[in-house]
Amino acid sequence: MEAATAGNVDWSKGAAYLDGAYMPVSEAKLSITDWGYRRSDVTYDVVSVWDGAFFRLDDHLARFRASIGAMRFTPKESDEDIRRMLHELVRLSGLREAYVAMDCMRGRPSPEQRYHPVNARSYLAAFAIPYVWQMKPDVIARGAHMIIASTPRIPDVCLDARIKNFHWADMTAAMFEAEEKGADNPILLDLDGNVTEGPGYNIFCITDGKVATADRNVLHGISRLSAIDLCAELGLPCEARAVPVEEFRQADEIFATSTAGGIIPVTRLDGRILGNDRPGPISERLREAYWAKRHEGWHAEPIDYSAAS
Repeated sequence: MEAATAGNVDWSKGAAYLDGAYMPVSEAKLSITDWGYRRSDVTYDVVSVWDGAFFRLDDHLARFRASIGAMRFTPKESDEDIRRMLHELVRLSGLREAYVAMDCMRGRPSPEQRYHPVNARSYLAAFAIPYVWQMKPDVIARGAHMIIASTPRIPDVCLDARIKNFHWADMTAAMFEAEEKGADNPILLDLDGNVTEGPGYNIFCITDGKVATADRNVLHGISRLSAIDLCAELGLPCEARAVPVEEFRQADEIFATSTAGGIIPVTRLDGRILGNDRPGPISERLREAYWAKRHEGWHAEPIDYSAAS
């Protein structure tokens, strides 16, 4: 990896790593002929930084590496190379709260090669920018308003949802539908009418004090894992299983989980007001516990902002 130097470079809007070199995020450019762009031939992951420390970086790197293997990418960087690179991006940016993305993508075969992905080189891109909220803090405070989208989730027999990917056509259609219906965000069902997830977040429901979340055709989110861990710590029954939409619609509480926001209560679903139109008591308890533990250093990996590259 090419060494990074802060010098007189303006890193204030974020830092990027592209194919071995560091640069301000505004200078990172991809070739429009690469298959990463033209075919969405990409896997990615996103980890958050809060109070100057990564959260569950080991879990994110393990998921990223599993996705890389599943999509048959062969980047030159090892997991430790990627760890050092992510630390360097945050150090260069100076950000204490950051959204840090890592991508692995394919280029394209050279003209003399067979036009097949086996001949397309794999490479990494990454960036650190100011922390991104999946939903703005004021929406989280009052609880998100969501809909059940008419567009179904891409079936996992076509694309394994455990591989974080850029195939968002179903998610994008659902987001436009939510916008048209005056909601903040959508939730997608599978072809059998079970709840899956939303664009960038997992979904949980609570009925009679019992927590449930989908067990298939969903990303195994790191924030989803954190919510499951918190339920165990707080003595709340929690199951990963099929959640039929009929059960979901009648739930006492609903919440989403995302790297870009943590635990996000939902207070309306298809116009139905949950509870008193404020975040439910269990959802709020989990949200408060999540952020309290983050501030205490839960699964934290501190960043040395003075370290040389």
